[in-house]
Amino acid sequence: MNLEQMEYITEVSKTQSISLAAQNLHVSQAAVSQSISLLEKELGLKLFTRSRLGTIPTDEGNIIIRKAFEIMKKMGEIKEEAKSITSLYTGELTIAAIPSLFLTLLPKTLSKFKKDCPHVTVSISEMGGKEIIDDIRQHKVDLGLIVLNKESLIDSQETLIFQYLLQGEMRACVHKHSPLALSKKLRVQDLIDYPFVLYSGHNWESAIQQFEKKYGPLNILFTSNNSELIKKTVSEGLAISILSNFMLKDDPYIESENIITIPIIDYKPTPISFGWVYSKSNPRKSNIKKFLHYLHDYVQQL
Repeated sequence: MNLEQMEYITEVSKTQSISLAAQNLHVSQAAVSQSISLLEKELGLKLFTRSRLGTIPTDEGNIIIRKAFEIMKKMGEIKEEAKSITSLYTGELTIAAIPSLFLTLLPKTLSKFKKDCPHVTVSISEMGGKEIIDDIRQHKVDLGLIVLNKESLIDSQETLIFQYLLQGEMRACVHKHSPLALSKKLRVQDLIDYPFVLYSGHNWESAIQQFEKKYGPLNILFTSNNSELIKKTVSEGLAISILSNFMLKDDPYIESENIITIPIIDYKPTPISFGWVYSKSNPRKSNIKKFLHYLHDYVQQL
């Protein structure tokens, strides 16, 4: 027994027609008919009689259907109550995210947030992690989505609130016609002679230094803080790259297979921890916490 079945039997009762009920509910007649049959089987009684005169509630069915109408009324009241609650959220919310999260977590989370909190004006921007932290401290940004480096934030616990969301892994990114694209997995030695285009954020620069210290200098074509430029360069076969798997989630270059991502089996850097951060003294805490509720819900679905 579920709310969908309650909605179906009340609509059929009102229209006395499965076809009209299905039309009004924008579902198929088969879906309505099957759902009602399953409910009748579960309850052990017939809710409707079907004849050329229409689909008419039985005496027993009328008792159940009255209860269903009460349930649907309460559901309507709950929805109205929720609307009144979310309408209390007003004002502004400024969000900044590193590229790995800018195009992956934000669009769908913002869509749901704005649907329920339409009176909050949201602005978003793509930045490096260090710039985000600086702007949060100056209240230029309300909420930041960054790579969380616990060591660098430990001294900020009195002024900042931060929490981990998820961990990312590094992937080699190559053009679909590259000889490397035929491999299911790669070793660092397979990559070392190719030109690289790499992200230039603070955490990435540190990772590059560690990489070169262990494996030798890289042939770096250029570095950039523009993730789209990096992927476009790889998609044109001009260089290869190493990017976080979250920077590549739902990416059109990946989905079209212009870029092939491959794990590097002997390159095991410290796992990248992504998370959020905001200032304890930020006056927009209610909007921040409301948005974080939607963000955590979305992350749990990944």
